[in-house]
Amino acid sequence: MFKNVNVVSYHVKDWQNAKDFYKKVLNWPVAYESEEMGWVELGEEGAAHIAISRWDESEPIPPYIGGATAVLTVEDVVKVTEELRAVGVRCDDAVTIPGVICFGTFYDPEGNRIQFASEAI
Repeated sequence: MFKNVNVVSYHVKDWQNAKDFYKKVLNWPVAYESEEMGWVELGEEGAAHIAISRWDESEPIPPYIGGATAVLTVEDVVKVTEELRAVGVRCDDAVTIPGVICFGTFYDPEGNRIQFASEAI
């Protein structure tokens, strides 16, 4: 069902400072960047990436989504969501960003968030 770790992402409030930091410190190629979506992904092709996601809300980043989020690669997000729910795993509904990505979210027994993604169809 799950192939590998695709990306590990962090939410950030200071978008420009975070982009500068990660680009300079990692010195990895930019694999994907979208100002509109507030997402930058860094890493070599075929390897796991580090990403930052802009937090646009006025309140602080809640602890349950702070820290890192592992994103696993799957073939079909909707199918994996159904399979996880069938065995009693708490899952959010799949989200599709047309032409970009489809992703799902599930939670471990402690409430830690894990995501999975496939190419958008």
